[in-house]
Amino acid sequence: MIRSALRLPLVGAARAAARQRAALATVSSNPLSLPATQISKLRNGLTVATETNPQLETATVGVWIDSGSRAETLKNNGVAHFLEHISFKGTTHRTQVDLELEIENMGGHLNAYTSREHTVYYARLFAQDVPRGVEILGDILRNSKLDTGAIDRERAVILREADEVDKQMEEVVFDQLHAAAFPDNSLGFTILGPRDNIRSLQRADLAEYIRTNYTADRMFIVGAGKVDHTQLCALAEQHFGTLPPGTGRPHFPTPQFTGADVRLREDNMRTAHVAIAVRGCGWRSKDHWPLLVASSMIGSWDRAAGNAFPSSNLARYVAGQADLANSFLSFNTTYSDMGLWGTYLTSDNREKLDELVRVTLREWARLATDPTAEEVEQAKLQLKTSLLLALDGTSPVAEEIGRQMLVFGTRHSIAEIAAQVDAVTIDDVVRVAREYVLDRDLAIVSVGPVEAVPPYEQIRSAARSLEL
Repeated sequence: MIRSALRLPLVGAARAAARQRAALATVSSNPLSLPATQISKLRNGLTVATETNPQLETATVGVWIDSGSRAETLKNNGVAHFLEHISFKGTTHRTQVDLELEIENMGGHLNAYTSREHTVYYARLFAQDVPRGVEILGDILRNSKLDTGAIDRERAVILREADEVDKQMEEVVFDQLHAAAFPDNSLGFTILGPRDNIRSLQRADLAEYIRTNYTADRMFIVGAGKVDHTQLCALAEQHFGTLPPGTGRPHFPTPQFTGADVRLREDNMRTAHVAIAVRGCGWRSKDHWPLLVASSMIGSWDRAAGNAFPSSNLARYVAGQADLANSFLSFNTTYSDMGLWGTYLTSDNREKLDELVRVTLREWARLATDPTAEEVEQAKLQLKTSLLLALDGTSPVAEEIGRQMLVFGTRHSIAEIAAQVDAVTIDDVVRVAREYVLDRDLAIVSVGPVEAVPPYEQIRSAARSLEL
């Protein structure tokens, strides 16, 4: 890669860094001023975790469940997401209309989502309505009718959702990427499941999934905002205390990362979408933070955003080449025992996709051979800032608490996370780049007018020789 193109003045980046340091100053200098997370465990093994901010008048309470599409089989893939839909269609105490009106009359918001490893049900509401919110969540999760008529009606809704997902190229690319990288493991399943499963899942499938996965040892009651920990523990005992204790957290077979090249060529599309990934690590790995810093060093860029001072080497190079790319996004997708580390690229210039892939992989290789201390420090600062700014509101805070409880069994403060990022050195970046990135098998997914994307063996061979 041309050095001059990758060493432009960092005037804009320096200004941004100054603002980022200011944003982090309070956390670094006075971490004890931040609310502490209180954690308690009920008799049946259910865990309650809260972060209280009495200055607020609102709160988010929710249930984080250690189960998602990864807990499924080929036969029932899609059942966790289906269950998320059907849980709001009525309980033994409330009709669907009753449920919707009750939440609306409180001025609250009730929602849920399913991921590959987790399922979440949560409510945003005024502080005085926390008891009703927890009772409603308990009713939904403990007393759902699973009405067969509602199940049959919901199939059409989920099939329409699948159609909408198919129109979102980023979703398509990352689903294909998981399937390509983990073809023999449930981590490669889509969250919605195949259409045949959506059409055929029955009430018994949903009930069995609840019985197997919705147990106290795999559920966490989380509260953030104006919540009282003692009160939330009492509410959890009242509405979730009879949950079966379960037999322990799930242990999934560790997936084998597979090198693959999946191309969905459609020349009538305007934009080409390309994702390239290597095997990453799990949440608890010592390499998690160095890989996150390395991902931050690759960075992201979007021509439509009009960023005049892109901060990463790759962003400055791509920005300086007319019409080479529309955007790119570095990602580090992490699961309990495995991950995907890579870059997602989009471009309207179908003739230069080979160049775009080559310069991306060359920058990957440079992480293992020639990173600078300056860019490592800048990437660490940007990473800490993004983690801090993501905690804006009670729902993001609850989400962070729930995720950390599911992943680590505890909550790490902002200051503790900042310290882990700060501890990453340039030697750590070089080490993980050589271990995970340099000369490793690749999972490549290309969608759209992608004829000019080099063949897999050519990309792999070039990466091996560094003649990119």
